[in-house]
Amino acid sequence: MVQIENILVSEDVLTEQFVCNLDKCKGECCVAGDIGAPINKEETKILEEIYPIVKSYLTKEGIEAIEQQGTWVTDEEDDFATPMIGNGGACAYTIFEKGVAKCGIEKAYLENKIDWKKPISCHLYPIRVSKNKFHEKLNYHRWDICGDACINGNKLKVPVYKFLKEAIIRKYNEEFYNQLEATAEYLKKN
Repeated sequence: MVQIENILVSEDVLTEQFVCNLDKCKGECCVAGDIGAPINKEETKILEEIYPIVKSYLTKEGIEAIEQQGTWVTDEEDDFATPMIGNGGACAYTIFEKGVAKCGIEKAYLENKIDWKKPISCHLYPIRVSKNKFHEKLNYHRWDICGDACINGNKLKVPVYKFLKEAIIRKYNEEFYNQLEATAEYLKKN
């Protein structure tokens, strides 16, 4: 781990290679898992506000799940998450385009209907953020469904942090990203 400001960053974030390959994985990260996307308290309010607009982008099943469960749910540890379709199904905000799972929220954003791209945990993936009493921690999450993204990243020689530049700046700021990049360059030379 390296420390940048008060944030601990796994060296894997700086050294491992990763570039999503939707042609191969078909957006499986929006479909697989035990719980929806992790969200924070502020994002629960945003989901409530944007749902009337985003609803027109969603599948019938997604709308039914949201109307039954709410625009967000809590898990067994009382953490917030997006609702899921059925038990262990797709995130309720998932849409499908040409057989690829995508985010209905992001589609509304890209069409300038809303000004919020998607939950930050989705935007930052494969980085997962956790907190302890003193620090936030950024860890690289390895998931077998992302194997093609690792192959693609290695082929293109793009480290995780560079692939996620926009998301990292959105979550932290450009100065933090610049420090992250400088740290990665330092590690590469030493």
